[in-house]
Amino acid sequence: MLGPLHAQITGREVRLDGPRQAKMLAALLVDANNVVAMERLVAVMWDAKAPATAVRQVQDALSGLRRNLAACGAPGSLISTRRGGYQIHLAPDQLDLLEFDHERYLAERHKAPSETAVALRRALACWRGHALVDISSRVLEFDAARLNEKRAATHKLCLGIELDLGRHREVLEELTALLCEHPYDEHVAEHLMVALYRSQRQGEALQVYERLRRTLAGELGVDPTPPIQALHRRILVADPALAAPAPARGPSDTRPESPGAAATEPDMAMPVRQLPLDVPDFVGRADALAEVARLLDGSAPTRAPVAVIVGGPGVGKSCLVTHAARLASAAFPDGQLYINLAGTSDEPRDPALMLAEALRALSIAGSAIPNALSERAALYRSLLADRRMLVVLDDAGHADQVLPLLPGADGCAVLITSRTLLTQLPGARHIDLDVLSPAEARELFTGIVGRRRVEREPAEADAILDCCGNLPLAIRIAGAKLTGRPAWSLRVLRERIEDESRRLAELRIGDLSVRASVELSLRLLPADAVRALSLLGLLGAYTLPGWVVGPLLDRSDAEEVLDTLVDASLVRLTATDAIGQPRYRLHDLIRTCAVEIAAQLPAADKRDAIIRVLSAWLELAGRGTDRLPAGLLVAAPGSAPRRSLPDVVVDRLMADPVGWFDTERDTLLGAVKLAVDWGLDELAWELAAGTVTYYDHRCLYQDWEHGHRLALDAAEAAGNVRGASVLLRGLGQLHIYRDEFDGATRALESSIGLCQDGGDKRGEALSVAMLGTVSRVEGRYDEAADRVEQALAIAVGEGDRRLEAQLSCSMAVMRLMQGELDEAESWFSAALRQARALDDGHRVAVVLRRVSRLHDRRGDPDEALRCLWQALATFEKLADERCAAYTLLEVGRVYAGQHDRDRASPALERAADLFHRHGDRHDEATCWQLIGDLDAAAGFHDLARQHREQAQRLWQTIGDIHQTKAPARPSSP
Repeated sequence: MLGPLHAQITGREVRLDGPRQAKMLAALLVDANNVVAMERLVAVMWDAKAPATAVRQVQDALSGLRRNLAACGAPGSLISTRRGGYQIHLAPDQLDLLEFDHERYLAERHKAPSETAVALRRALACWRGHALVDISSRVLEFDAARLNEKRAATHKLCLGIELDLGRHREVLEELTALLCEHPYDEHVAEHLMVALYRSQRQGEALQVYERLRRTLAGELGVDPTPPIQALHRRILVADPALAAPAPARGPSDTRPESPGAAATEPDMAMPVRQLPLDVPDFVGRADALAEVARLLDGSAPTRAPVAVIVGGPGVGKSCLVTHAARLASAAFPDGQLYINLAGTSDEPRDPALMLAEALRALSIAGSAIPNALSERAALYRSLLADRRMLVVLDDAGHADQVLPLLPGADGCAVLITSRTLLTQLPGARHIDLDVLSPAEARELFTGIVGRRRVEREPAEADAILDCCGNLPLAIRIAGAKLTGRPAWSLRVLRERIEDESRRLAELRIGDLSVRASVELSLRLLPADAVRALSLLGLLGAYTLPGWVVGPLLDRSDAEEVLDTLVDASLVRLTATDAIGQPRYRLHDLIRTCAVEIAAQLPAADKRDAIIRVLSAWLELAGRGTDRLPAGLLVAAPGSAPRRSLPDVVVDRLMADPVGWFDTERDTLLGAVKLAVDWGLDELAWELAAGTVTYYDHRCLYQDWEHGHRLALDAAEAAGNVRGASVLLRGLGQLHIYRDEFDGATRALESSIGLCQDGGDKRGEALSVAMLGTVSRVEGRYDEAADRVEQALAIAVGEGDRRLEAQLSCSMAVMRLMQGELDEAESWFSAALRQARALDDGHRVAVVLRRVSRLHDRRGDPDEALRCLWQALATFEKLADERCAAYTLLEVGRVYAGQHDRDRASPALERAADLFHRHGDRHDEATCWQLIGDLDAAAGFHDLARQHREQAQRLWQTIGDIHQTKAPARPSSP
């Protein structure tokens, strides 16, 4: 894509059926390995207004693209469907853009300038011309321009480094071409001047400066900046400091011999060699192996005599330790002891018996072996005191099993495998082992099954590995099944294991079984930990905060139970999130085991546990919403239960309510789905509606719609009138934000009917007021005023002062738009009094922003600006970026009315940046149009053309192709 769009797989060019497939591929590649939202794909495909069937046409184009890719051998998982969009999965060496970014990253890590320059050259070699030069899409033009600028910056950086390395003659031609392409770039001009000067071409260097000076003065009306002026003066006087640098001398390639190089090592007559056979098809684990090697390296300052490899069932701990021990065996010439502790078996081995086994291996036998455990341990340590031996202790159950087997000698090291953290071992370092990476898993599977079978059915292989969750034990069992059944296709196994209810039964062959491996760990757990694990499995494949275990078990002191599961490597501590919560996750196969265990619990117990967790989520969402700027879409509570967590926990989580919502965004959507799956329609709609203020604050329209649609289906199926009316109202507001006014009208009218059926007066008033917004935006001002009056009458009758304040402001706006300034002033005054009486700072700021229009219309811009700056301070304090953007837009309009370009443009540029960040293209376009008008009025016609074209492109992207000036109607809510 760094040039004309071109795709090939194993040498075969991929056919693209028309420009639509090309656009879809380009859009996915620009954001490779990230989800591309459906809204963006629609915008990429249609520069003008998209048709009603846009989503279906995008899906058809992507289906055709997938078929063409598969025809050339691409795996079926190359393009995956994700919630709200699509994602293409590529390695860095499979896409020129990723390779370019990777080489730039490597360049930044190099310390030697010459190595940096080489890496930057490799990055530049990824380009074949201007990015996406043959793709016609106004949306992608922005991305192409960004990429081309990135290329130019890389080129400049590379040439600058090579110039500093004394390669001034080599870079002359490229610098000359680059300056022709970017005639205003003073950095390029500086580099070219220095290169020419160092090439004894002083006159030409001065000519470069003179051409730049004339260009800047004639076309932009500015002078060169002080740095290049100073360089010009230095060239005029032949400053010696400008001479080419002397070639740098690198460090010597030879190293002095270590003083101890000639030291001799003890020569043992019969070294112990007890390590098991190495795994012949061992793959990957490079980081873990390097960490083990570092810990075993006797010369390293970070060496640790005891390393514990911790991981869940079937993750490959023993294979890793065996492989690492064999790699390190040369460093332990006196031998390697291997002892299986059988810590997960029904009968873990006695340390005294294991010490006797070790002593016999060290040539101590019969009566020479003491009887007492302490005496055997002392003799064992004495024998190893003068030896360099590696001790491998496999499958340790607990620290008491291990402590007697630890040698005391500095020359020895110990590798331990365990499913449990052994934190009581002094000086031990723990290495947490997870499942294989996707590439490692595929390599292992291919090595077992055979390359030809995998290449024949690559998509089936990926599906099998997905079912195995990249767990080495599961992959070995699946591979062994296929090896023992050569007539089976990969599809046969995939069909047998893709059903989660049968998966564990299928993942068994001989003595190998995923279920049996997990059950070994479960036998060591107390009953409450097993129960917690089984209930955690019911919550789905999410990373979860630790507090959920408390409601699951209906107890407040569940942290210890969770710690037990983590220590047993059955629950994985994945990270600490942005608000400081540890996050936990079950491997998919362990979760399947947990669900099987939960099947034995009474249905009522499981349902009660789910309700307790969901009611805690609902309570937290409500607490978070209370701490956000007030929103009128917040519905009165329904009948769903709410469960409070301890105040200290809630205060910690809600210290940053927006941060909490950001962190739990996926989990909250998962909670809605969980409620739907369990038939809990009241919890489902309250959870969906409870996040609307956050979605509104963050402009997360996809999440908003997804959660509402899920809950609405459940509410309608259950005949839940109240829930359906609230959700339809939320969807109506979402349609308004998207300028989908027909959809908004249908949803809101349905909501009004349900509110009337259920006697929900406040809900009816809100929905009627929103219909008034639709009428206003579509220019039907009288109808809009009637609807606002109707809603206001209901609000007053219900005594809802907050809604009354909002609707009073809406009525003021309507009167202002109808030219009735005195009546508008009366309504604004009432709205401001009501908002202040409610101590609602956010509502006060909204009214101040709105009333600024009235002051400006009356010719009092100073009062208008006073209101706007006061409103802006409130919005910035509340971190409400969207309302801040609308306020800055109004500030820009007031200054523009005064022809004050110097003050208007910065405010409008800040507003445009905020609108761009929140995906509001309409108001972003309005900002650029106003800036262009100001540029034109000031005589900056080139800038005016650029800014107006930018506005026009944005309007065309959203379908407003006839817009040529800033809209008169207020666009803010």
